[in-house]
Amino acid sequence: QVQLVESGGGSVQAGASLRLSCAASGLVFSSYVMGWFRQDPGKGREFVAAIGWNGVPLYQDSVKGRFTISRDNAKNSVYLQMNSLKSEDTAVYYCAAAFAPTSTATPNNFNYWGQGTQVTVSS
Repeated sequence: QVQLVESGGGSVQAGASLRLSCAASGLVFSSYVMGWFRQDPGKGREFVAAIGWNGVPLYQDSVKGRFTISRDNAKNSVYLQMNSLKSEDTAVYYCAAAFAPTSTATPNNFNYWGQGTQVTVSS
């Protein structure tokens, strides 16, 4: 059974930093593209960042230069370092895993999802 468990969310002031972690189990982690998505109430799930098995990252334009995605295949974990947080970054953040996706920015291409962790940024 595949499980993705996120941690590290919280409430911070604008300009602060948070580091999200996602621990995966039940899959061959190194074979999967790992991604972070976020969702506001009443809105669709939005791509934030993804990282391939080889460590190559991809970012949504609004987080480039502020967020960094990384992975540790030995620990079956993926991370999202979020710096210079803004109020518009407020959302529930989800970790996801995709096997050979045709697009890493499309939620429907991801096979497994975590339960989400809330990030709230106040200005």
